[in-house]
Amino acid sequence: MRGIVLAGGSGTRLRPLTLAVSKQLLPVGDKPMIYYPLSVLMLAGIKDILIICTPRDVERYRALLGDGSALGLRFSYAVQPEPAGLAEAFVIGADHIGDEPVALVLGDNIFHGAAFQQVLREAVRQLDGCVLFGYQVHDPQHYGVGETDATGRLIGLAEKPARPRSNRAITGLYLYDPDVVDIAKNLRPSPRGELEITDVNRVYLERGRARLVDLGRGFAWLDTGTPESLVQAAQYVTTLEQRQGVRIACLEEVALRMGFIDARTCRRLGEDMGNSAYGQYVVALAREHGA
Repeated sequence: MRGIVLAGGSGTRLRPLTLAVSKQLLPVGDKPMIYYPLSVLMLAGIKDILIICTPRDVERYRALLGDGSALGLRFSYAVQPEPAGLAEAFVIGADHIGDEPVALVLGDNIFHGAAFQQVLREAVRQLDGCVLFGYQVHDPQHYGVGETDATGRLIGLAEKPARPRSNRAITGLYLYDPDVVDIAKNLRPSPRGELEITDVNRVYLERGRARLVDLGRGFAWLDTGTPESLVQAAQYVTTLEQRQGVRIACLEEVALRMGFIDARTCRRLGEDMGNSAYGQYVVALAREHGA
């Protein structure tokens, strides 16, 4: 399976913070925001990842992440000149996807939960068409919403409905088979001139090949698109990390535990961070694994 992180957009709701820097490069706790969606793809076992961003930010992402080889991954980069809808990611990333299934994660979404890796791996294993991830919210009218029947089968999708028939928001993580490229290419832009991800999902739903995985209690889904939600996400991450002594979305740790790198490589990556608390954590982790 291939992975895509959509890190484009102008971040208008976060201005002036985003006047000079991409939203997904802003810090959440002690790491850049993009570390969180990258860790999701890694936990799903995905090693070949395309990062889609604005033209001005490509070199900044390259400087931060390189080609991914240090983490046992492969990063490539593509540009989205103007925000033209989430589904445009599949048009831009068509060559990257090829004949493989693909996972798309939005660059400003944070997922966390003790069993999240197992949920992801099972969803990848059972993929047959499209898998969406739902999360219960108190204000579903602000989100894409999935409606299910009594058995949990997905039966309807609505984009920011005035009268939601469900409180299950569709999160910014999506799994698709390779047909998604042709589906996206044949979409008509919405009235706001964008290729809508909900329209892609409706095609799969009409074909009877869309499934919703509910992220219930014990999971956290955070969207960091506003100043308030950015602060809340940082507070959530910092509180958990300080109380538990572990780090959320530490890419070096995920790579080590997934077997993408060995302990010696992990230690070297930690030492490259200098005397930062993050680097010291990575070095200590490597030592625990024999480096």
